Amino acid sequence: MRRVTVDFQGEQCEGEELDWEVLSGEGWAKYKVADGTVLKSLTTVQRVVRLDKRKPDGEPIYVMNFNNNVVAQVEPHLMRNN
Repeated sequence: MRRVTVDFQGEQCEGEELDWEVLSGEGWAKYKVADGTVLKSLTTVQRVVRLDKRKPDGEPIYVMNFNNNVVAQVEPHLMRNN
């Protein structure tokens, strides 16, 4: 864990970068859109920071950075040659 400064709602806020582990939920999500394309999305956490700031009820605020990978399986009729 280390002290860091992050942007939170347009303000620079101090906090502590925390170690984390995956408990469940990571994996590819699939979506079929109206044109027949299937989009697969994989979101992975890159960083977790607990801010020194708190919500009005006293709950700590966490900021997470994500990496989002998207793969498209496009219908052949949507492809064009350049």
